[in-house]
Amino acid sequence: VQLQASGGGLVQTGGSLGLSCAASGLTFSNYGLGWFRQAPGKERILVAAIGWGGVNTYYPDSVKGRFTISRDNAKNTVYLQMNSLKPEDTAVYYCAAARAYSIVPVLDEARYDLLGQGTQVTVSS
Repeated sequence: VQLQASGGGLVQTGGSLGLSCAASGLTFSNYGLGWFRQAPGKERILVAAIGWGGVNTYYPDSVKGRFTISRDNAKNTVYLQMNSLKPEDTAVYYCAAARAYSIVPVLDEARYDLLGQGTQVTVSS
C-alpha cells in the first residue's frame, strides 16, 4: 500500500496551492481520506477529511472556507485545494487513509493507519 503526495511548494500570503495524493495497493473506495499537517514543534492535526462517497467533508475552523478536499475514486486520488493561504498554514502536509464503514468522513485521527510521505507547504509573509 502506498500513498504518494505531491504539489507542495512556496507561495505568498493570500496565494493558492493544490496538493494531490495518489493511492495504490488498496480498494480506494472503501477508505475515508484525510489531509493532516504538522508544523515545526507542533502536533500533527487533521485539516480536511472526506467520506468514501466524496460528498461528505470535514474541516476544522482554522481552514474552513479556504481549503477544499475532493477525491476521484476512478483515479485513486485525493486532492486538497488551499486558497487564501496564511503563514500559519506553513507545515508538512500528509495524506492519509482510514478504512471506512459509512459515508461520513473519519474524524478519529487514530483510525488513519495509512499515511503518505509529507510534502512541504511554505507560505511567506
